[in-house]
Amino acid sequence: MAAAAAVAGQGETDELFDVRNNFYIGAFQAAINEAQRVKPSSPEKEVERDIFLYRAYLAQRKYGVVLDEIKPSSCPELQAVRMFAEYLSNENQRDAIVAELDKKMAKSMDASNTTFLLMAASVYFHDQNPDAALRALHQGDSLECMAMTIQILLKLDRLDLARKELKKMQEQDEDATLTQLATAWVNLAVDSSHPETLINFVVLSQHLGKPPEVTNRYLSQMKDAHQNHPFIKEYQAKENDFDRLALQYAPSA
Repeated sequence: MAAAAAVAGQGETDELFDVRNNFYIGAFQAAINEAQRVKPSSPEKEVERDIFLYRAYLAQRKYGVVLDEIKPSSCPELQAVRMFAEYLSNENQRDAIVAELDKKMAKSMDASNTTFLLMAASVYFHDQNPDAALRALHQGDSLECMAMTIQILLKLDRLDLARKELKKMQEQDEDATLTQLATAWVNLAVDSSHPETLINFVVLSQHLGKPPEVTNRYLSQMKDAHQNHPFIKEYQAKENDFDRLALQYAPSA
């Protein structure tokens, strides 16, 4: 795949680019397929691959796979994923799992364990405790922690704080898929019918390889609400050029 040739900041090929990207855009089965295909080049990459693999299974509600395959001897990052699987799969144990998590959060945390912070925040958010979720996320500085922070802030109608968090993401890596997605969420919260927002969605849906009908839906909204916008005028001019050329080369009856 072309995306597999994406280049990491260190100038090396990012071998997990497709796994990560598919997970971020919600293509969980594609993330699982890619994770099972890829051959990690180091133990660290293998752990990272497994984190996204098992998180994708969680998103598909396949909790049993995660609980069966992540052993007590697995690394701390995978144990964090297992904790979230236990929480989601066992309602009777949820209070005990949250109490145990509270104890861990009260100790000095390893802020570099992004997976633990994300899983802790996910448990707290599912447990109707967004404040605790945000406290966990604020200990990390990864794009994924920031993106989840924005999702929670938007659910709390704190658009002002979501914008500040987005600015931090843009300063860290403006071109990252997560930053592009977070920009779209914030713009949608501001005004889902704003022309610049719709144009962003058109570009993003094409960039992420969404089906043509998704792009066409945004274009139809643009045409209906903003027919005099320069983007639509230019788009329609290109459409007319294409139709004219198609007629020119159509076989005569």
